[in-house]
Amino acid sequence: MIVLKNGKVLTMSDSKNEFEFVGDVLIDNGKIVKVDKNIDVDGAEVIDVTGKTVMPGMIDAHCHIGMWESGMGFEGADGNEATNPVTPEMRAIDGINPFDQYFEEAYRAGVTCAVTGPGSANVVGGQFVAIKTYGDDVESMIVKEPIAMKAALGENPKRVYSSQKKSPTTRMANAAILRKTLLDARTYMEKKEAAGNDKSKMPDTDLGKEALIPVLKREIPLKIHCHRADDILTAIRISKEFDIRFTLDHCTEGYMIAEQIKRETENARLDGIIIGPLFSERSKIELRNKTFESARILDEHGIEFAMMTDHPVTPLEFLPLCASVTVRDGLSEEKALKSVTINPAKILKLDDRIGSIEPGKDADIAVFAGDPLDSRTRCVLTMIDGKIIHNEIG
Repeated sequence: MIVLKNGKVLTMSDSKNEFEFVGDVLIDNGKIVKVDKNIDVDGAEVIDVTGKTVMPGMIDAHCHIGMWESGMGFEGADGNEATNPVTPEMRAIDGINPFDQYFEEAYRAGVTCAVTGPGSANVVGGQFVAIKTYGDDVESMIVKEPIAMKAALGENPKRVYSSQKKSPTTRMANAAILRKTLLDARTYMEKKEAAGNDKSKMPDTDLGKEALIPVLKREIPLKIHCHRADDILTAIRISKEFDIRFTLDHCTEGYMIAEQIKRETENARLDGIIIGPLFSERSKIELRNKTFESARILDEHGIEFAMMTDHPVTPLEFLPLCASVTVRDGLSEEKALKSVTINPAKILKLDDRIGSIEPGKDADIAVFAGDPLDSRTRCVLTMIDGKIIHNEIG
């Protein structure tokens, strides 16, 4: 057992009475056991965190860590199978290098969970996975696999395949390809269901269509890359047509159509909004309306969201910095911190395990020397599943 003693605990709990207090956190068997003042447990290892901030490990709901490796170039670029615009059979776990140094940099910064997977070259790119940022191998790091199926609208598929002289070269084709892919997968699923136990009627196994069945059954969401407002609206339109769960990822111009998005948050299809990366150049037309104020504007419309780095666009270790800049532009500190903890956990449907410091949850904890939203503040201790993997306290 370990007791983190006398710290400023930011629980990220939805209860206002429990969000922040000075007290202790008891950890045992990889789980948070108790959160209270003056916990006294005989035989527990006591770590004095007086004057320090104790919070849940941070979560990035959309990145590509392990898929594009540090300093590797082509040899370490395994995130886009840009040879076919439809590749749902691709699995992130087959492309992740868990030994890449970016993982250590992430957990040393207090980031303990990341949702990573294929890039946006393809209209349908493959399966994402939620992983802890520390482990002996990919299998030991998995929180949920698959966590989502990647899809992409807008500029990226157009650019990749127009250079290959094949479809898609327009936004119309992006949408049409996505529709056809979902229709074909639905037909395949219905044939399997109709066949029952009659193997003679069973269609030949198709790995891509098999991978899309959990989307059609609403077991996982379609994770839709969409920057521009028109692409966001196309994502919403297609989700309605197929009655599937989805997330709006990047959502760069979402603040421009906040009312439309707010309406979508009131139905069961939209799992959530994941904005970012805010720390990047306006490298393409789709990003010309990017602003740090988008977080505040979405919040003013009552829209909860998670923050992303899109690593390696912004290295995962700078997730706290992404949150801090939204405070400069009007978002409250509490909501900025929730955007990298409990909000992504809710969007990912993993809030029963991670995202807040509450009894029964995984002991994924980050301890900061001071204010975690101050760029000068170091993360001095990180725990994942109750194991101390980074310690500058001594």
